[in-house]
Amino acid sequence: MVVGLGNEQGFLTEEQVRQLMAQALDDMPLDGQRIIVVVPDGTRTAPIPLMVRLLHERLAKRVKALDYLVALGTHQPMSDAALSRLVGQPVKDGVFGDSRIFNHRWDRPETFTNLGMISAERIAELTNGLFSLDVPVRINQLVLEYDYIFVCGPVFPHEVIGFSGGNKYFFPGISGPEVINFTHWLGAVITSYEVIGTLYTPVRAVVDQAAAMITRPKLCFSMVVQAGSAHDGGLAGLFIGTPEEAFVPAAELSSRVHIRWVDRPYQRVLSIMPTMYDDLWTAAKGMYKMEPAVADGGEVIIYAPHIDEISYTHGRIIDEIGYHVRDYFLKQWDRFKHYPWGVLAHSTHLRGIGTYENGVEKPRIDVTLATRIPPERCRRVNLGYLNPDAIRLEEWQGRESEGIVVIPKAGELLYRVRPSRTPNP
Repeated sequence: MVVGLGNEQGFLTEEQVRQLMAQALDDMPLDGQRIIVVVPDGTRTAPIPLMVRLLHERLAKRVKALDYLVALGTHQPMSDAALSRLVGQPVKDGVFGDSRIFNHRWDRPETFTNLGMISAERIAELTNGLFSLDVPVRINQLVLEYDYIFVCGPVFPHEVIGFSGGNKYFFPGISGPEVINFTHWLGAVITSYEVIGTLYTPVRAVVDQAAAMITRPKLCFSMVVQAGSAHDGGLAGLFIGTPEEAFVPAAELSSRVHIRWVDRPYQRVLSIMPTMYDDLWTAAKGMYKMEPAVADGGEVIIYAPHIDEISYTHGRIIDEIGYHVRDYFLKQWDRFKHYPWGVLAHSTHLRGIGTYENGVEKPRIDVTLATRIPPERCRRVNLGYLNPDAIRLEEWQGRESEGIVVIPKAGELLYRVRPSRTPNP
């Protein structure tokens, strides 16, 4: 059963959140139990400090442990200062109050436990025949040292899985590289253009299958966060239940709160990226969320003067492979199949849909960086360059009638053209 409440136009009060927690938690047999809460990192807008405070208020006197694990996927580990901002309390050496908080480390094999294998036959069923291969399922072994696993994170339209949230906080959030790489490449083969903003996808099916292997009881706090309004950062909705159950109403509400419909496609988009995205790997969401609303031959400009790195984790690989449309990789698979599939996925997600025929690549739209990444590096990885210091925002604003739009705090709201005017893939 899901306990939840949504408010499309406004936000939930702290007392409403407190009451929802009481309904969900008070009758659970949590006395003397050890609980670990999986939370997002700083690249997601969410009232994590509020949720941490209310969970402590509700559970601290009942449970033996209330600790936290940051679902970093392959993102960089967070410092104590960054963790302090995340939870809204001073963190020193991974400790705040009576709680510990841990960074997930996807790059350390010794931190994982093997849950089993999703067979090639099952993968073929889940992916509608796109793939047929065995996928090992490994997860951060820390969560199995606790009696209950809570997930507390927001739901947004997402380029790989359709909507974030639910079991995605396990896979890829705290999983081994096998599931990370496979699910991201699966999403890339389908294309972000088709996946983003879709409730049920083959990627979601694989993630749910992997999560079914986790034997500990799980409870999910699926948040829908107001974005791009006067209530930015406030809770539009909170749904508490199993990860599978709580995800559904949250994603349905997200589809109403986080998707902006426009009457005609844009020719040029200036996506202003907030500082919570500290490299292109994360700031690429300024492209993903805008691609469906850009006209053929149009352009997305990622404006982020604070960014000077493509990826702190995967930059070397991206320098080798560049950014390309999906078929550039698929039609040269023997050349690229040995690279991490998750990095290939990021490459094609950012470059967008297009064609690769007879050695000629034709992306549908242009992607330009207005960052501190040097122009020669942009050209080398197959992206455009625009000097960020030459951009005057006032010269871009108020030009929607010309097909030019500025997106403040880009990366979380998805833009789409109303069905009758959708650009051709």
